[in-house]
Amino acid sequence: MAGSRLPRQLFLQGVAAVFMFAFASLYTQIPGLYGPEGILPARRTLRPQGKGRWQQLWETPTLLWEAPRLGLDTAQGLELLSLLGALVALGALLLSPLRHPVIYLLLWAAYLSACQVGQVFLYFQWDSLLLETGFLAVLVAPLRPASHRKEAPQGRQAGALPHEDLPFWLVRWLLFRLMFASGVVKLTSRCPAWWGLTALTYHYETQCLPTPAAWFAHHLPVWLHKLSVVATFLIEIAVPPLFFAPIRRLRLAAFYSQVLLQVLIIITGNYNFFNLMTLVLTTALLDDQHLAAEPGHGSRKKTATSWPKALLATLSLLLELAVYGLLAYGTVHYFGLEVDWQQRTIHSRTIFSVAEDTDAAHCVAGCGLPGLGAAECPVEVPYSYVEPGTHGRLWTGAHRLFGAVEHLQLANSYGLFRRMTGLGGRPEVVLEGSYDGHHWTEIEFMYKPGNLSRPPPVVVPHQPRLDWQMWFAALGPHTHSPWFTSLVLRLLQGKEPVIRLVQSQVARYPFHKQPPTYVRAQRYKYWFSQPGEQGQWWRRQWVEEFFPSVSLGDPTLETLLRQFGLQEKSPPRTRSANSTLAQALHWTRSQLSPLEAPALLWGLLMAVGAVRFVQALLAPCSLRSSPLAPVSGEKRRPASQKDSGAASEQATAAPNPCSSSSRTTRRKK
Repeated sequence: MAGSRLPRQLFLQGVAAVFMFAFASLYTQIPGLYGPEGILPARRTLRPQGKGRWQQLWETPTLLWEAPRLGLDTAQGLELLSLLGALVALGALLLSPLRHPVIYLLLWAAYLSACQVGQVFLYFQWDSLLLETGFLAVLVAPLRPASHRKEAPQGRQAGALPHEDLPFWLVRWLLFRLMFASGVVKLTSRCPAWWGLTALTYHYETQCLPTPAAWFAHHLPVWLHKLSVVATFLIEIAVPPLFFAPIRRLRLAAFYSQVLLQVLIIITGNYNFFNLMTLVLTTALLDDQHLAAEPGHGSRKKTATSWPKALLATLSLLLELAVYGLLAYGTVHYFGLEVDWQQRTIHSRTIFSVAEDTDAAHCVAGCGLPGLGAAECPVEVPYSYVEPGTHGRLWTGAHRLFGAVEHLQLANSYGLFRRMTGLGGRPEVVLEGSYDGHHWTEIEFMYKPGNLSRPPPVVVPHQPRLDWQMWFAALGPHTHSPWFTSLVLRLLQGKEPVIRLVQSQVARYPFHKQPPTYVRAQRYKYWFSQPGEQGQWWRRQWVEEFFPSVSLGDPTLETLLRQFGLQEKSPPRTRSANSTLAQALHWTRSQLSPLEAPALLWGLLMAVGAVRFVQALLAPCSLRSSPLAPVSGEKRRPASQKDSGAASEQATAAPNPCSSSSRTTRRKK
């Protein structure tokens, strides 16, 4: 990991940016999700059990235990944590002195505190990924600012300890676990869409929140979809081992392949901050030389090298070409890629289909491509939840150690898009309200599909957590999503915080003047419209009733609330709203509530960009004359008189836009 100072700084800035987006996105949804009138009030999750203060904090590690001491309820404490987290993350993003282990420890603790009361709305893999990455940032962040370190003769910072680069290896390992596991679970799931290379013919249409670009991607040729699945397997399974390749160009090739995949996902799907977090992890594959990109770096005169170095360079090049050739050959051969020049298409097939060999999904051989049945080997996924037999054979001490810290989410399991859903059409739940039980009006959400003529939105990096859970609820019966019954109750009660989750502009909610008397839900199948259907983005077909028609006091509703433990056993304790802190939180909420969440996050992003632009304009010379900035990308060495004279003449011929003192300093070096 030599020369990783710039990538580490880029990683720390990226982690701060993702924390900022995550806290800001969560803040906008707290009243409707976790407030006293929300879907799942947070106060229910923190019930004192008569245990000691520190034991209680260890078993449920959240700072929200201290909210009552500040005169706040749990939801207000969560608002305070989210606001402070967003502001601290913003400071770490803009100011290098704030990129300190203590700052990242506070960000990690604040988000862990939120996850402890977040319940099902914070049970996403990217929430766990952010916690694990945030804790790694605590280890990667330097204890002392770089400006306090002197430059060593070899270009290394004096005072930089040898082990400082070691934590950055853990970032690379986390990236490997994330990508490799995401590829392997597609095979171990035995999903026919992945094994048949047809997954992407469904994915763009059936993903949770598609973008307008997903409509166009969905209508690409089938052969291109199949080729894209092959590329996905290649990038997620075959490429990750190159993260640890000793050849620098292989690591850079792996970096750009991961960036390509993540950028394409961002363009076609609203996956909040997840893809941004993955891009931040890829910085562990970079080095200072690649990020510096100094003018004239590639035009230096080549100096004579000894034959051992030349031989080593030749062998490295041959090995690099062999790796590329092996990847290309494995892709073409084992996926059976054939070019049909007459029809101008590419045909592909897998050697083992699920029908032919149901055990083939358990094996990955050779370079990690699917279908390599000649040399069978068990899939060793880098987490212990996949194979119960392997999990049981682990050392008992490892079990005890993991069990002791599992609730801190320091190490998590990953595996995205394991099975492709919606093969027969995208299931979608549509809520309806009525005053008389005969005439029904659909309740349209801001982000999830509903209105057939409304284009899919672009909301990244915001995550509308209710819309996401509505997507999961549509995959099964409503009893698998107990929170849905609470949502129906709040809509019948006309609770404004929940209504704002459905429509941030309350006037657009069809029952904003008076709550509906009856609420029900229908399940539909949605498909993208065909090209040529003017003004239509979707088409749909009714499937069945998802949730029966209920009203307040309805026995069916009361039974469901009692069954899921959602009944109010006691009214919430009212806390004084006259405290300065509570008033400040209320005023902040009133100022920000008119803004839609995506607009708020985009505004933060533009503000950060504007500040960084002003910083670059105000301090161009200080950056160039900084003792930490490399002069020519080469290692410094004592210069002879002849070299010194040549350097002096060159410095005189090429005037520096900075001060003369900077020129003098450079000549002396």
